[in-house]
Amino acid sequence: MAKQLKTLVSVISRYERDEMTPSIDAAKKLATLLDTTVGYLLGENENADMFKNPDMLRRFKDILSFPEDKQEHILFAIDSMIKATKLESI
Repeated sequence: MAKQLKTLVSVISRYERDEMTPSIDAAKKLATLLDTTVGYLLGENENADMFKNPDMLRRFKDILSFPEDKQEHILFAIDSMIKATKLESI
């Protein structure tokens, strides 16, 4: 990600730890790279934390690029794991 944004890994790490705020230009580039909006990155929706983890966002973006039948299989597996985990907590 740092290479794609033409910055240092340490800068990205500081963004992730909320130790530093990206410039407007960096935020635009980051939003483009993550295929989202600057508003979303700023938390301008009710589910802002849902995909705050870039690894999770990247995974779901990858899933969207798969054929529909593969997407259905993956989502079925995810749904099964969610159900099992919820049942464990009862």
